[in-house]
Amino acid sequence: MKRIRVNEYGGPEVLKIEEAEDLRPESGNILIRVRATGVNPYDTYARAGTYGARTPKLPFTPGSDAAGIVEAVGSDVHGIVPGTRVYTSGTITGAYAEYTLCTPLQVHPLPSAISFAQGAALFVPYTTAYRALFQTAHVTPAETILIHGASGGVGLAALQFARAAGLTIIGTAGTEEGLGLIRKHGAHHAVSHRATDYRLEIMRATDGRGVDVILEMLANVNLGHDLTMLAPAGRVVVIGSRGNVEITPRDLMAREASVIGMQLWNTSEVGFGKINRAIYAGLESGSLNPIVGAELPLAAAADAHRRVMAPGALGKIVLLP
Repeated sequence: MKRIRVNEYGGPEVLKIEEAEDLRPESGNILIRVRATGVNPYDTYARAGTYGARTPKLPFTPGSDAAGIVEAVGSDVHGIVPGTRVYTSGTITGAYAEYTLCTPLQVHPLPSAISFAQGAALFVPYTTAYRALFQTAHVTPAETILIHGASGGVGLAALQFARAAGLTIIGTAGTEEGLGLIRKHGAHHAVSHRATDYRLEIMRATDGRGVDVILEMLANVNLGHDLTMLAPAGRVVVIGSRGNVEITPRDLMAREASVIGMQLWNTSEVGFGKINRAIYAGLESGSLNPIVGAELPLAAAADAHRRVMAPGALGKIVLLP
């Protein structure tokens, strides 16, 4: 089988495609024939060796988000049969490959109306969005939420969850195409974060009150400004940051507001279970509709890593083995 291998930490160029022996499921494992693989920013940190305690040991095959068909199951696996369409929430052997091994807890049914490429766009974006909204910020209907970078994978997932939950949504994007995309998928207000007065536009959209919740994908750039746009008792959930930031604590104090950091990998097994049930229900009802922005061959993994870190994201980047 073909797979991507990282033999040394470094830039995208260290992602090498190679031939490997076919995998076989051992007891308690499931073999998935991968039809599509999702590319996430955290994959680039793992590749570079900068993901702290979660940096994989060399050599490794990257990736956690895949969609495909159950090829075979090992002994002691019950309730999952070959031929089933599934998506994964993690893998044992890495998702950037034609085949991958998973545990039963990492395999979830994929509705027939959802393509494999869409299935590969589910795990990290939709799990992150749900955890940020409902398990961290504890949003409630009628609140107003600001989603920074709403045209990216996590942003679109959060937008769809928030719309179904009855929130008023302000989304930002950096291109006209991105703004059109988030309007199409439920944003009540679409604001260009490239405009010099975009923060004033956000405040005008709330009649000066501010927003109840902010989902922040780039805290090192935006957090200090976020605090000035919060309503009383507002919350900022920090999902992503690429450096340090300076804030004014009085902006928090005046509003009795909160800044809450989250990392997907801190989710409990029970928490993941609840999230995956919510994802499946949303896919079945049609309230969730994963958006794939680009489909690339497996051999183009290096290009995918460059694209996923570039500004102007439009949905999910997936690899097709």
